[in-house]
Amino acid sequence: MKTYQAKPSEVVHAWVLIDATDQVLGRVASTAAQILKGKHKPQYTPHIDTGDFVVIINASKIKVTGTKASSKTYYSHSGYPSGLKAESFSRAMERHPERVIEHAVKGMLPKNTLGRAQGKKLKVYAGAEHPHQAQNPQEIKLEG
Repeated sequence: MKTYQAKPSEVVHAWVLIDATDQVLGRVASTAAQILKGKHKPQYTPHIDTGDFVVIINASKIKVTGTKASSKTYYSHSGYPSGLKAESFSRAMERHPERVIEHAVKGMLPKNTLGRAQGKKLKVYAGAEHPHQAQNPQEIKLEG
């Protein structure tokens, strides 16, 4: 018996739609990361991009548990002295709710060229409208 290795030319990338209305951030992010990696497919190969495209809608309606809404902080640094910037979760949700989900999902992907390629297949939208109707995405229902 031989182990199957997927080839990039054989991989078919489907489109998946996730509605984040009243869902927990971590559960949506982990589900999206698994689909982007391709771990839900039987032909999953760790070093080949076998994952599907993921469209997440209603990002502005996502929830977090516990006190994370007031205590979670996102940091960024410009690279210059005293260039550290901090932003609370609630402020980030007001300004750009898409980036909150993108940040959570990209943290669950590999930190290499393959992970960056997988991250480009993630499309996040704050509202219910998205420009990917032509791809006919399959909707996934999350529990909870």
